Amino acid sequence: LPSGAEVSGSIRLNGQELVGAGEAAMCALRGDRIGMVFQEPMTALNPLHTIGDQVAEPLRLHRGMGRAKARAEALRLLDRVRLPQAAQRVDAYPHQLSGGQRQRVTIAMALSCGPDLLIADEPTTALDVTIQGEILDLIHELVADSGMALLMISHDLGVMARMVTRLLVMYGGSVVESGPTAEVFAHLAHPYTRGLFAARPRLGAPRVNGRKPRLTTIPGRVPELVDMPAGCPFADRCAWVVGACRAVLPAAVEVGPAHEARCIRLDAVGALS
Repeated sequence: LPSGAEVSGSIRLNGQELVGAGEAAMCALRGDRIGMVFQEPMTALNPLHTIGDQVAEPLRLHRGMGRAKARAEALRLLDRVRLPQAAQRVDAYPHQLSGGQRQRVTIAMALSCGPDLLIADEPTTALDVTIQGEILDLIHELVADSGMALLMISHDLGVMARMVTRLLVMYGGSVVESGPTAEVFAHLAHPYTRGLFAARPRLGAPRVNGRKPRLTTIPGRVPELVDMPAGCPFADRCAWVVGACRAVLPAAVEVGPAHEARCIRLDAVGALS
């Protein structure tokens, strides 16, 4: 982080506080207890090293394996993530693989040391629809088999409904709604969550005056994170805004079982029974 950055809050992994942890402590966690799958595998992989060496690297660093043993384990992992012809591709370079194959390699890297937590940041955005489904199925299977936790970041509500049991909706750096995924989707509360849901593309939507309906959008623009308003970050784009919305960030209000939303207009929105 920049030298002038202000860090607050708390991040704990199995009770270990990570906010304020030194670089050495974080390096010991990254790639070992915490695995990461990035949005764009081509930039996540080193173009100058073979995929086998890159999958083996965490094993040599965190597990102290020798080169031969780490290579054998890397090949097993590439088979595990169903990279086609893994034995023939273990010495390939990233540019010699397709996008979906590269993402399988990054998943193998993330899982190499058996992490407690897998963070997947938009893991299918750069892939075509068919490959997206295969990668999501693979992640779901690996998480279920290993028992590790999954933290998934995505703008795709369909992906979130399919992959996670608890959902946090964020806007402008703040959590505006949270709860069990099925509960949130069944009872949309915050205006931003409703806007996201309304903006999703829908197949088979009825035509209006003979034309396909326009995709719903949320008016306005996202505020600058360096100049956030004092109140609700969504106020300038909200159809239900009143003066009080701009005064202070609303407290979380319970709208259902373990389901909360930060909005003072939930009654007007229709989220409160």
